[in-house]
Amino acid sequence: MKISKIVVENYRSIKKVEVEPNKFSIFIGQNNHGKTNFFEAIEWFYNAKSSEDEEHCQKDTGNKIQVEICFDDVSDSDIDKLTTDANKTKIRNILGDATSFSVIKSSSDHKRTYIVNGEDKGNPQGLDTAINEFLPKLEYVNTKIRLDDVSKYKDKNPIGTMLSGVLTAIIETSQDYIDFKETFIKLFDNADSEVRKELDKLGAQVEIYLQKQFPDGTKVKFGVNPPHFTDLLKSFDTSVDDGIETSAKAKGDGMQRAIMLSIIQAFADYRKKQIGGGTFLFMIDEAEKTDGITSIDEVNDLEKINIIFELLGGSPADLLLPRNFLIVEGRCEFEFIKIIIRRFYSDKFNGIKILFAGGDLDEQEPTLLAVHKLFVPLAGSDNPIYKDKAVVLIDKPNTTQQNKYNSFKQGYPYLFDNNQVFELTTESLEEYYPPQYVKTSAEIAQLVTDGKKVEYAKNVAEQITQEQFENYMVVIFQALTKCNECAFNPK
Repeated sequence: MKISKIVVENYRSIKKVEVEPNKFSIFIGQNNHGKTNFFEAIEWFYNAKSSEDEEHCQKDTGNKIQVEICFDDVSDSDIDKLTTDANKTKIRNILGDATSFSVIKSSSDHKRTYIVNGEDKGNPQGLDTAINEFLPKLEYVNTKIRLDDVSKYKDKNPIGTMLSGVLTAIIETSQDYIDFKETFIKLFDNADSEVRKELDKLGAQVEIYLQKQFPDGTKVKFGVNPPHFTDLLKSFDTSVDDGIETSAKAKGDGMQRAIMLSIIQAFADYRKKQIGGGTFLFMIDEAEKTDGITSIDEVNDLEKINIIFELLGGSPADLLLPRNFLIVEGRCEFEFIKIIIRRFYSDKFNGIKILFAGGDLDEQEPTLLAVHKLFVPLAGSDNPIYKDKAVVLIDKPNTTQQNKYNSFKQGYPYLFDNNQVFELTTESLEEYYPPQYVKTSAEIAQLVTDGKKVEYAKNVAEQITQEQFENYMVVIFQALTKCNECAFNPK
């Protein structure tokens, strides 16, 4: 069984949105655009027994909240996972031969309505109990605090709670732990235990003083409750050895995120086991609020990499999604190549992230340095993961740039040894276009004066043919090809 569609109406900033999620979906957008509202609408579907005024769209209670979740590919094995025959029978009776159904909940009465094959089945007596077990369990991690607070390994933080849950699931099946609890009970509850006898003596002594104030036979007994395993984890520590063993909380943001994601994945595995192999809906959120109207649009694979890259700060250190990086000098090259990939190589060169350095060789070096050094914590200082993969494309250096270029070569000799640097045969992109698009020095200067260099690059990229690009702009095509060949999972 899978969720095939989610429809949310009139919840906070959401007037109406329909989403067809995949097995793993990421919702991205700028701050204060309503991502959290979508997640909280799903939580409302699962848990709400009433609705506050502010939960209605534009805080108007006349806007009825309604959430519909559609389920598809229901199989007999999904039903067989239910724990009681009564629940299995109820689900089979309402579904009949159908393999899909939807559940609607509205703020009118906060009861669920079941739709099968387009027929409104209402809310039959006793069905909710079976449905509650049948639907994917909801696990919602709402991180309304800073990343460094979330990542603290304490029992009251989301990551600490999940880690405690995983470790508890492991330890409670341990025979040694079972034996420990039995020994604990014998030690503190058995009348023949020396510890129990001493505690009783202490209680009797306290009673003497207490009865002087309350002489009505007040009794006092000191007991020690068996420890819950989660209590033992309130101050547990996690260490990570990535060449240097230190506490997890001492690692950088990148490693913290990786640890957090790994804990979430492990927690998901154990949650599935705990519910007998059933399914559950896992939502992780960084909370935002908005007073506007939220819309949700699906983006294609080509758009995802640029959107996510910019949202995460535009730094290679923040992102592990690109298969490789092609570093160019200026914005014109960036826009030109991006459009060329979209038009002609959306599949072949998909996953290659284009970075531009700012327009001259002085900026080229620090940009390359960013790709090189910001991944050091992930791969070690002598072997950054993009060291033998990233490709650099530069204009032909003019006379005044030659010394800088030589310094660049000395700083990164391995790039040249591995043929990872590609140099145009001209001193500018505008001089390297196919014949009908080439610009003279004077024309280039005019484009600069008019602020239209980038616009012209986009226009050329939209107009030239693939044959013209590959035949006349050979160096750029070769740079892209090399970047693809060096990439992770080359195509």
